[in-house]
Amino acid sequence: MTPEDAMRLALQSARRASGRTWPNPAVGAVVWRGSTVLGRGATRPVGGAHAEVVALRAARRAHGAAAVRRASLAVTLEPCNHTGRTPPCTDAILEAGLRRVHVGVRDPSPHASGRSLRRLRSRGVRVEVGVLAEACAEQHRGFLSVLERGLPFVTLKLAATLDGRIATRTGDARWISGPAARAFVHRLRGRCDAVAVGVGTARADDPALTARRDGRIVHRPARIVFDTRLRVPAAARLFDADAPVFVIHGSEAPAARLRALEACGARLFRVRTRGGRVHAPSALRRLAREGLGEILVEGGGELAGSLLAADLVDELHWFVSPKLVGGDGAAALGPIGVARVAGAPILASPQVRRLGDDVLVSGRPSRGGRA
Repeated sequence: MTPEDAMRLALQSARRASGRTWPNPAVGAVVWRGSTVLGRGATRPVGGAHAEVVALRAARRAHGAAAVRRASLAVTLEPCNHTGRTPPCTDAILEAGLRRVHVGVRDPSPHASGRSLRRLRSRGVRVEVGVLAEACAEQHRGFLSVLERGLPFVTLKLAATLDGRIATRTGDARWISGPAARAFVHRLRGRCDAVAVGVGTARADDPALTARRDGRIVHRPARIVFDTRLRVPAAARLFDADAPVFVIHGSEAPAARLRALEACGARLFRVRTRGGRVHAPSALRRLAREGLGEILVEGGGELAGSLLAADLVDELHWFVSPKLVGGDGAAALGPIGVARVAGAPILASPQVRRLGDDVLVSGRPSRGGRA
């Protein structure tokens, strides 16, 4: 087995843990010798073991400690070398007697940043960095974004009619897109740390914001509501499930509403406002400090527009339904301040696919200066 083969297996394990480990990254690891996989694992939910330790424990259970000595490890992110909620993973690697460690990408955290690699090398472990680096960086894009930019990786999902509307004139939006598109959205929810909506969507649709498959809940990401004046009802379904809820609001929010939502278990973050709305960059920086690396934004149009206007969208998935509702329906995007077509956001190398009767256009918006 090559290091690349082992890293592909480590990435499979990491992807299964995505969204379930924040504020820690969802790391995958594989221990192998020759052509035999001895053990594999992924980071456990916060407070649990990291991927390297999970994989080493699995290898020892299945094959014994002697088989693990002089074996190799592939891990998607540089192992930790500090004591946090768990001991350093470098200690576990050295105690196991591994011969080689193959790393996908470096951890830019101040307490990491190559220190673990230097320590392992100083103890005679052969270390290779950059194995399937692009795929590993994609897996850890949220974690890396928080550390390098102070912002989460934001994915924006919109489902609009052929004429660019997300609801009828009465506010009805169920269902703009078909079953295949909705299943795709649940897969997006399944890998994210949190799902965000504006207060208008929270009030109109009362979404649960869980990830479901075949009618069964498979993931409960954290929920975020952008709600300048705290108008979200305390009885909203997003407060029902066993997952954190963050409500982003402005200074003008009534004290009584603050108390009511805190009684529901919500965590309320006050940020500055601009034009009567929550200042999106300030909100995202505050969420990044909570360790939320990947956020899926599902609407509505005002929130989507504010994020695009501030150049805060890292990935866009736009579902186009063959339906038409007319100009009196709700627009898919609020104002984004485009004065000239030449200055409009553009998707770089967009991908287009068919999902049932809907068309999905995906890509990464071009970037200018950040607000």
